[in-house]
Amino acid sequence: MSPSAAPKECRLNLRATKEQHAVIERGATVQGQNMTQFVVSSAYEKAEKVLADQRNFVVSGSRWNAFVAALDKPVSRHDRLARLLSEPSILER
Repeated sequence: MSPSAAPKECRLNLRATKEQHAVIERGATVQGQNMTQFVVSSAYEKAEKVLADQRNFVVSGSRWNAFVAALDKPVSRHDRLARLLSEPSILER
């Protein structure tokens, strides 16, 4: 079930300046949403972006060991890639 389709069980109480309220109200109108929909969806989207790098990833011990081994593995030289990166780009010609 998407967050917008879930039953609404919590209340958010907000205080804003008249200018903030007017801008938010205009934004909601342009998006075809009411103030609640607009504020909640905007805050939810922002929170997801902020939390994106804060997520915990759980892996099994064997997968973790494989990941660490890949990180510890010596770098292999790729001659074609080194040559490509040493040439001026099409924008620099």
